Amino acid sequence: MQKIVIAIDGYSSCGKSTTAKAVAAELGYAYIDTGAMYRGVTLYLLENNIAFHDLPRIEQALHEMQVSFKRNRQTGRNELCLNGKVREDEIRQMRISNSVSEVSGLPLVRHAMVRQQQQMARRRGVVMDGRDIGTTVFPDAEVKVFMTAEVLTRALRRQEELAAKNEHVPVEDIVDNLQKRDYLDSTRTESPLRRASDAVLLDTTHMMIDEQVDFVLERVSAALFSRAAARAK
Repeated sequence: MQKIVIAIDGYSSCGKSTTAKAVAAELGYAYIDTGAMYRGVTLYLLENNIAFHDLPRIEQALHEMQVSFKRNRQTGRNELCLNGKVREDEIRQMRISNSVSEVSGLPLVRHAMVRQQQQMARRRGVVMDGRDIGTTVFPDAEVKVFMTAEVLTRALRRQEELAAKNEHVPVEDIVDNLQKRDYLDSTRTESPLRRASDAVLLDTTHMMIDEQVDFVLERVSAALFSRAAARAK
């Protein structure tokens, strides 16, 4: 069966990554967390004391760093690596969340990561989640889903994730962070966060993860059936 690209876009802490990973596992597709890639760049810049306005140094850094994914054999999840070293836990810290929208909005960073993302999915059979997958990275994706949820629900989910990693943050601080990121991501000049005209809206405020996964899989089945029917004509 011919494989397709599934683009899952939307706001932070809507369940994009969890849903995308489960869909990929169900279909036997590769999963690419594009948000992790931008978090990896942010971590590298912070650790090397590179100012976000120092564009020549950032361009040099993009040549110095290698952003990749490695499958953890114990957990089965893809983990982000910087220059071959797994940095998955570090990129999820609140200090990265506070800066990632500023870094990801830089055109030279955006262009570098988009090129890499397109290369990763050149053979299709991919579930990719992020902010601009259905609009910029893969505007021809066969399935596009745009996820949203109420900000307090998202903040509580994020708080729970951080607490599981022994990072305790007041929910008010997380709400402020999410609202700031929403604004920056939606208003940036380069590949802003927006719903593609042909993306299906999925509000996850009152949904469980398995319901979200089923929602996406139903769209995948419909897309595959439509392609098969078109080829049969």
